[in-house]
Amino acid sequence: MIAAAKGYRLRRSKLYRYASDAVDHGLQYAFRDRRAKKRTFRYLWQARINAAVRAAGMTYSRFIEGLKAAQVALDRKILADLAATDAAAFAEVVKIAQEGLKSKAAKA
Repeated sequence: MIAAAKGYRLRRSKLYRYASDAVDHGLQYAFRDRRAKKRTFRYLWQARINAAVRAAGMTYSRFIEGLKAAQVALDRKILADLAATDAAAFAEVVKIAQEGLKSKAAKA
């Protein structure tokens, strides 16, 4: 337990009782934040996609609806990367989403 508390300050790294409490609390934070990190990245990806889609003249929700109608299996991580690094490829994906929306409207 003392070895796991290496780098902590004062009593937390020297005395077993305080080191044990500090390490246990640190592990609780680590468990919680591994899950929070997934949520945080999803929010970031959605914001990047939304900004790029709005520049193309669509809304985020209509874009995602068009992708599902066109049966495009790209996840938000890949879409956000395309939006940030490759505008031409993202423009093609937007066109595919628009066509998917048109075909969905034609079916209904």
